Amino acid sequence: MRILLIEDEPQMAVALRGALTRHDMVMDHVSTLCDAELVIGDGAYDAVLLDRQLPDGDGLELIPKIRKKGLTLPIIVITAKGEVPDRITGLETGADDYLAKPFVFDELLARLRAVMRRSETLRPALISVGRLSFDPTYCDIIVSGLRLEMPRREALVLECLMRRAGRMVPRPALMEAVFGFDDEIQSNALDSHISRLRRKLAASHAGVVINVIRGVGYLLREAS
Repeated sequence: MRILLIEDEPQMAVALRGALTRHDMVMDHVSTLCDAELVIGDGAYDAVLLDRQLPDGDGLELIPKIRKKGLTLPIIVITAKGEVPDRITGLETGADDYLAKPFVFDELLARLRAVMRRSETLRPALISVGRLSFDPTYCDIIVSGLRLEMPRREALVLECLMRRAGRMVPRPALMEAVFGFDDEIQSNALDSHISRLRRKLAASHAGVVINVIRGVGYLLREAS
């Protein structure tokens, strides 16, 4: 799951990034409405966490603009403006949920999962290729009924490849799915993840192979 956080409080952004990362989510962060409009149009996000009190205006101003782009992704408003009239205004503007600060992260996570279940962007319950399955709800990787332990980055790489099984995934698309744009990335990071992933899949007899299309991308397919 890739989340866009629109929040001008650095400490809040850092805390949310850490918490979401621990739950296998990638988070991008911007602090103004202007920057949010620049990054949100490509449809790369599964959900938005939106503060109201931003340096260049009320975060609610962004919601109609998102909807006009034809994007139906869930939007949760997270704000200190938590009075009943504020909540009503937020929901009537088009937010899917409204959470007043301060909040407990576990509640935000539960609300995020709830709006994703209700969303038109709800992902398939299970993705399977060969003897390998991926459950996006719990980020479980399963081989022949047994759970395969895997670090978060490798799991994100595998999920992206499995969603496009049989098709070549360009390197930039895979990088975007795995890394946030604020992440510090070494030049060989993706290749290292792919290399370890190939060894683990072979050792577990997952029945899939990852082909390297040199200089272009990667392709996951069922082993022959």
